[in-house]
Amino acid sequence: MFDAMDVRSMLPILTSLLCGLGGISLFLEPEERSPPKERSPKECCENWFLLYGMMWMSCFAVIVGFRIYESMDKWAYLGVCGGLAAPLLLQPLLLPALTKEASVPLAQRFCTKANLWIAVYSFLGNYWGTHYFYCVLKAKYTLPFLPSHQLNGVPVCMYLATHFYFSFYHALGNKALRWISTRFRPSFWRKIFSVVFVCVMSYSVAFMETFSISAFPYYTFENRGMAYTLGSAFYAIYLVVSFPLFARLDERPGGHGCFDAALDALGAWAAVHICLDLVRLCLGVELHIA
Repeated sequence: MFDAMDVRSMLPILTSLLCGLGGISLFLEPEERSPPKERSPKECCENWFLLYGMMWMSCFAVIVGFRIYESMDKWAYLGVCGGLAAPLLLQPLLLPALTKEASVPLAQRFCTKANLWIAVYSFLGNYWGTHYFYCVLKAKYTLPFLPSHQLNGVPVCMYLATHFYFSFYHALGNKALRWISTRFRPSFWRKIFSVVFVCVMSYSVAFMETFSISAFPYYTFENRGMAYTLGSAFYAIYLVVSFPLFARLDERPGGHGCFDAALDALGAWAAVHICLDLVRLCLGVELHIA
């Protein structure tokens, strides 16, 4: 459960980050507004991910708020997380018109490539990255059905849940980076602002997730205060790397293929893995893989 003192310790950090971002924004030059354009399939996909985010967050709020999880077994967890991931995964196949891609071949649809990118990245983040949280932050899953229904020491349901979490986060990241690139003229300060913005957004998103799951008793930390402050920075490494790399999907002439999208996701995870391990080495923590 969360401690109010732990949460208040975050206020100076978040305030400092926002003040720094605001200071840099003073050097930006506004771009002339261009006439509104028709939404691209990429933007429609982002809107779908964000709209669906309201759905799964509402479901989680009910499950946690009413403590429904206390009566859930391993199959119920799998059913809930799998059921909430399914609309995102099946939309490219069953409802491509939602992203204006009904006439586009399945493998060329942005929604297909976006789901593939997120699926590869989130799978690796769970399969390998979770162990850094176990070792560095002393995090632990204590779900009653463990050790059954887990893959490499991570509950199977978490692989599915991470897909819709990351779909929402990366849609937000795309919107934010597009706003910067269209709202301000290209300059040295815009580049600095973009980098700082990604860092601040990543840290804020990481903190909000850590805070929001504090009411769920089956994911624990040895020191929750450290999880909020340093742990959010540790988790933010995932997003600092992935936000700009996911945003470039289909931005080059001719777009990306599914194979290219998967390779990009693998490359993004490789960069994150190196960063996580460098932090671990600096802290002198041994890595143990289940």
